Amino acid sequence: MRAERPRVLDLAPRLAQSAEVPATSQTTRHPPQTTRAPSDWRGTIRFVVLVALMALGLRSFVVMPRSIPSESMMPRLLVGDYLLVAKWPYGWSRFSLPWAPAGPHGRLFGRAPIRGDVVVFRAPPDDGEDYIKRLIGLPGDRVQMRHGVLWLNGKAVPKVRIADFSVPIAANTECSVIPNVQVPYGAGADAEGHPACRFPRYRETLPNGVSYDVIDQGETPQDDTPVITVPAGHYFLMGDNRDMSADSRFAAVAGGGIGMVPAENLEGRAIVTIFSVDGSARLLDPTTWFTAIRLDRIGHGFR
Repeated sequence: MRAERPRVLDLAPRLAQSAEVPATSQTTRHPPQTTRAPSDWRGTIRFVVLVALMALGLRSFVVMPRSIPSESMMPRLLVGDYLLVAKWPYGWSRFSLPWAPAGPHGRLFGRAPIRGDVVVFRAPPDDGEDYIKRLIGLPGDRVQMRHGVLWLNGKAVPKVRIADFSVPIAANTECSVIPNVQVPYGAGADAEGHPACRFPRYRETLPNGVSYDVIDQGETPQDDTPVITVPAGHYFLMGDNRDMSADSRFAAVAGGGIGMVPAENLEGRAIVTIFSVDGSARLLDPTTWFTAIRLDRIGHGFR
């Protein structure tokens, strides 16, 4: 019986294969693959949307800016004045939103205004434009004008003559006077010789103690009205420039009188003048951007 020869393992091929493997495959580690962050434009869009929503919320529920396009509230407001209107004093309604949806009606957290408030509201009958007037009559009040004097609930509102009101004639400020205005009123010049318009001015004081200045140039048809009883849920508003204001003394007509203003139409109460310009600024002349500013009108409140 022959003895079996022991097997000898040939490791040479395997060693050769191992030698062919690059050393880097055994020592180098690759970092794990990571997902790239979203593109910058998505973040930008989110930021813009957030800012827009914040601006909408601020304008709808806290405060909104308004500019004055007419002279109906002289002497307190001039054309070219910019003011802030507080949205919270009377609560909120559908007119608090810029687009004024068709509903719902009524007010959320509604609170009544007080006589003498300077109010921004949607003007009847079409509720399409913002007007600004002074609130005179509350629901149930009896309001009348007699020979230019305001009467409330059978009593005359004190009206005292004070110093004349003079306003510089400017690009956005005309001298609007009644046809039979008496000299020295109307167009003229101020103490420095600059073109100006002069008006007779009076101080009225309402039963609650609120005082304000009005302009009354002379006799006009709106100086005498029948007794008007303010219906429930409505208010009677007038302009301080009594001869140049389409207000609750006139029936509600689009672009004209406003009649009685529903409570839900109130948008807010004027609180402060933040800017004012005389209309003389020219786009291509930067120097006029500063000379057109009426600094003396900025920062005045309404109480």
